[in-house]
Amino acid sequence: MSFPSRLLSRSFSTTATATGPKFIGSVIRGIYKENNLKRLVDKFKKSSDLGRFRTNTGIYTGTVQRLANAKRFRWIEEILEHQKQYKDISKEGFTARLITLYGKAAMFENARKVFDEMPGRNCEQTVLSFNALLGACVNSKKFDEVDGLFKDLPHKLGIEPDLVSYNTIIKAFVYKGSLDSANTLLYEMEKKGIKPDLITFNTLLLGFYSNGRFADAEKIWETMVNMNVRPDVRSYNARLDGLAIEKQTKKALELVGEMRSKEINPDVFTFYALIKGFVDEGNLEEAKRWYNKSGCGMNKAIFKLLVPFVCEKGDLDFAFNLCKRTFSKRCLVDQAPLQLVVDRLAKELRVEEAKELVELGKTNSYCRYNLKFPSEE
Repeated sequence: MSFPSRLLSRSFSTTATATGPKFIGSVIRGIYKENNLKRLVDKFKKSSDLGRFRTNTGIYTGTVQRLANAKRFRWIEEILEHQKQYKDISKEGFTARLITLYGKAAMFENARKVFDEMPGRNCEQTVLSFNALLGACVNSKKFDEVDGLFKDLPHKLGIEPDLVSYNTIIKAFVYKGSLDSANTLLYEMEKKGIKPDLITFNTLLLGFYSNGRFADAEKIWETMVNMNVRPDVRSYNARLDGLAIEKQTKKALELVGEMRSKEINPDVFTFYALIKGFVDEGNLEEAKRWYNKSGCGMNKAIFKLLVPFVCEKGDLDFAFNLCKRTFSKRCLVDQAPLQLVVDRLAKELRVEEAKELVELGKTNSYCRYNLKFPSEE
């Protein structure tokens, strides 16, 4: 029996100190370290008997995420259904957490079932659990169902949607591509006396700017400023995306200057938008310059954006150095751009450099890439 298991079994028959913070911490660490997913599920279910364990939202979220990544949805259902035996299930907060967790695993039918069972457990249904259900629906990408829930459930439950409700339905409309419907909700919120917040505006700005609705996005930006909602780095990044699509790199550079003047620090997404603008304009030197200025190191998205572009422009030295840097920085990137550089190097008879990348793909210690020298195919 492993050390955490011995601790766990001992806890059910010893003093209250065995369920203290240090003990719970050791149990949680044991679950985090468990590599065998079946044993993880068993440990999680046993640990759920401990009240302090059930209050730890992080271990629930982390475990569900691990199982979802491994596509072990049956085991997600097993550990979450197991929670229904505890008295906590009659508390709305605990039940809303289960609904949210099912949503994170894109298991909306299970989330809806938990929600529908609440009255039978004498568990109150307020805007808290309503919002959890809406969020689960969006996270499960059931965008066509969200609108019906938003329209019908508040009346049935006798509740009023709040800011979180509106932010969630706006997010659903944006993801669905129904941008005008999302924007209309701003006016509905105003009528109901619900003031949009930064999340509201950032969701709308990203949707409109990234879909080429630049003029409409600028109107939303103006509304945000007029309502005294201060834009943050995400707001500016959305606007930069829009300027990149419009190929207005000069204005994009001015906007970065504005960010700095307002003490809003650019992040990797800021520089991605700038670099993308120069790539779309075919400006190799500026794209390279802003990559070098970014200080962001190696980034998967920037790598995928830059490599085909610099190869197309014939700058194989830069492409080769980018690839070597991914290995030295242990950055996880897609294999296709790496293979593209190998192929271009081989075509230009730069055989040693091409073979060096193939070897690095095979021998690096963090992720193996099955790169092929063209003659090997």
